[in-house]
Amino acid sequence: MTNEHLTRIRMRPHWKMRDLCGFALAAILLVAGVTRSPAADSSAISPAPSLLLGAAWYPEQWPESRWDRDLSLMEASHLHVVRVGEFAWSRMEPQEGRYDLDWLERAVRLAEKHHIAVVLGTPTDAPPAWLTSKYPDTLRVDANGRRAEHGSRRQFNYASPRYRIFCADIAGRMAQRFGHDRNVIGWQIGNEYTDESFDAATLAQFQQWLRRRFGTLDALNEHWATAYWSQTYDRWDEIPLVASGGNPGLLLEHRHFVTETWRDFQQVQLEAIRRQADRRQFITTNLGGLAWTDNFDHYQIARDLTMASWDDYVGQGHLNAARNGAMHDLVRGWKRAPFWVMEAQPGSVNWAPVNTTLDRGETRAMAWQAVGHGADAVLYWQWRSALNGQEQYHGAIVGPDGEPLPFYSEVSEIGSEFERAGAALKDTAPVAQVALLHSYDSRWAIDFQPHNRNYDQLEVLLDWYRPLRAQGLTVDVIGADAPLAGYKLVVAPSLNVISSSLAKQLLAYVQQGGALVLGPRSGMKDEYNALNVQRQPGPLVEPLGGRVEQYYALDGTVPVSGELGAGTADVWAEQLSTRAADTSVLLRYGKSNGWLDGQPAMITRQVGKGRISYLGAVLDANLMRSAIAWMTQTAQVEAEFGALPEDVEVCRRVGRNHSVYILINHASAAKEIHLSAPMMDVLHEGPSVTVANLEAHGVAVLEAQAN
Repeated sequence: MTNEHLTRIRMRPHWKMRDLCGFALAAILLVAGVTRSPAADSSAISPAPSLLLGAAWYPEQWPESRWDRDLSLMEASHLHVVRVGEFAWSRMEPQEGRYDLDWLERAVRLAEKHHIAVVLGTPTDAPPAWLTSKYPDTLRVDANGRRAEHGSRRQFNYASPRYRIFCADIAGRMAQRFGHDRNVIGWQIGNEYTDESFDAATLAQFQQWLRRRFGTLDALNEHWATAYWSQTYDRWDEIPLVASGGNPGLLLEHRHFVTETWRDFQQVQLEAIRRQADRRQFITTNLGGLAWTDNFDHYQIARDLTMASWDDYVGQGHLNAARNGAMHDLVRGWKRAPFWVMEAQPGSVNWAPVNTTLDRGETRAMAWQAVGHGADAVLYWQWRSALNGQEQYHGAIVGPDGEPLPFYSEVSEIGSEFERAGAALKDTAPVAQVALLHSYDSRWAIDFQPHNRNYDQLEVLLDWYRPLRAQGLTVDVIGADAPLAGYKLVVAPSLNVISSSLAKQLLAYVQQGGALVLGPRSGMKDEYNALNVQRQPGPLVEPLGGRVEQYYALDGTVPVSGELGAGTADVWAEQLSTRAADTSVLLRYGKSNGWLDGQPAMITRQVGKGRISYLGAVLDANLMRSAIAWMTQTAQVEAEFGALPEDVEVCRRVGRNHSVYILINHASAAKEIHLSAPMMDVLHEGPSVTVANLEAHGVAVLEAQAN
């Protein structure tokens, strides 16, 4: 099949996307001139360290004569891996149908010479100008009808069948060349999936997707209650595509469509790579800066990947340890497995309102926090400051002259420590007794109708997360439908959407001996974003033996007290009632708006072998700590470590016969921690210690053998 034939295939956008991809992949395999890397003997692969440090490297931006110096500096700083290629499409395919991967081959070989492994990024986040100029239908259209232009990134239309053909083509050619390369250990699909498109062709896809999902317009109209405001639809092509302000059912289904479309976009490249690559090469994508982005369901996107990865940035200010730790745990929960940090902040960024630089030692603490929460690799973005482009001011490890910046010394320290700790951390992972349930459907449902602009879902999650972590407990942040067996305590703040099937799963967990605590706004909606007719918490009202009578968006504080202590609620409060004789009231509201006065704020009931509880208010920090203490004690959650000073975090990774504790001092003053038993000091290669002395932003890695 010639390049001309491939071009003709690209010109047929009316074909189904999967058919197109099949033709494109067949073409990729048959096109002349694409050869596998000569370094294809997998028997020659040397084992990689179990804990990796690396950076994003862009050899296409620099003279080839400079590459060896770059890699020598990387090797000297104990970097083990580079990510290459994810923005290099115009270098790989400078003109349509003309390919150049030889330079990339030379970069991979030179990295191998310096004992640095390579992760290849498919360059589909930044299409070349020839592509978007010749095929404008591959460009994204925003919700206001404006078509994106060349000159940035993410200007592509994720739903475009034609664009996916080009993506399959370039990914397949890369895999044909490097899929058996001994120094290529993995692949990254695109880069930070972000923006959807609102063009006419995508609207038609959405309408057909709804037809497949609901089957009939009668079913759609019923679930969306379209009799409201005379929204009833008589034809599928009447249904609009809107970003906000629409029917809540439509908005939720659009999020589902976006998720499925991104997953399909990803699958095209996954298939192109997997048809030709070794199974030893992992495939991932770096989801989201700050991990909390919610354009799509990350659990669904991660399902098809070998492992999850994300980009860990602080932005303005300094590390918020609890927030950052929660984001790591969220990422680990996408596949319930260790993950990679594919991009980490090298001191500062260029996109925050004030691009402050992290204190000396703070980035080291940030790297070790990632490892403590389950990361097996941390890569910095980027290796060298770009001479031009939109991110000239972004932090880097070496400057525009190619020589080390001050941050280089801290990277070298981290890399050396990773090498020393690798053996102890090999085949270990966080193991939790406590799970925090997280649901994209619930987040979207609240985002569409927040009812109180101050109801920050991440902050509510952290209100529950912080006191659990302050007890030294590992917390799994997992999808609401994840398996719950093995957890002693499951907490679910803001679980707004509870379907009948999810309710059955949660109830089974409780009946078998688990402790479930629902937070405010839980169970208000069903899976179609319609109100549950039982009121809150929907299908769990009967086993709870109580319900929410009314909810209140607060513009001030409300007193709350009971057997768990006394304090206040703000932002949100729900008036609960008990409907069973054995449902107990743990907290009540004090005098406030008349409606809440003396009414239950938290209730609990034993069900089967377990217990279900409902907390209907956003509590102040002190009272929330007391409530969490009651939850862990009632669930018989065991301590994982001894008492900790303020601002000191402990992370535990468990192996077959040992545990590794990573202690991190997030304060700017030294801390001393007395251990309950002697442990081996991993970073100092062996001495047994009973006291860990942590300087400002200091780290200790301690190994304890299993009893």
